[in-house]
Amino acid sequence: MRRRFANTMRNAERGKEGKMAGMSRETFWGPWSLFGSLVALAGFGADRLNKWWMIEVYDIASRGRVEVTSFFDLVMAWNLGVSYGLFQAQTALGVTVLAGFAIAVIIGLGLWLARVEYRVTALAIGLILGGALGNVYDRIFYGAVADFFSFHAFGFYWYIFNIADVWIALGVALIILESVLPGLVGAGKKDSPDGKSGGTPV
Repeated sequence: MRRRFANTMRNAERGKEGKMAGMSRETFWGPWSLFGSLVALAGFGADRLNKWWMIEVYDIASRGRVEVTSFFDLVMAWNLGVSYGLFQAQTALGVTVLAGFAIAVIIGLGLWLARVEYRVTALAIGLILGGALGNVYDRIFYGAVADFFSFHAFGFYWYIFNIADVWIALGVALIILESVLPGLVGAGKKDSPDGKSGGTPV
């Protein structure tokens, strides 16, 4: 009788441990978290590769402003602010504050991505995270972000930006689109990488 009771208790404990492990995986790693992580890694890699080529190979700094089309130029600009040259920080303290803020945003995005249940959301977060990583890398190692792309028309010059900024803008646009038109982007149901979907968003 005691042996049977002991076996029952052990089985109950194993079941409880398995359930807790499953809950932990479900809570801290969503079905599209890996996909979003790969998007972030690819975005970061593309940004780093572009910056390396522009600075080290093409040597854009020595070329000045390079006219590509009548409305698009390549130029070397070191940005002390955030994306698209906003909120310029001219002091070491300002640069440190911006870097700390960017790192906090990256941590928050990582936590969000770890629990994401929708494909479009994972794609959006991955794009933003990849872009944020690319820019914070520059800020930590160079003290400023390398920007190259300059659009202009009728004498008006838009903010100079880089590929990381493009990823961030696309990710934000996807999140807005998903919020406004969830059916259009297929976010009305929970997705899973195996092609199954079900449930309703909460």
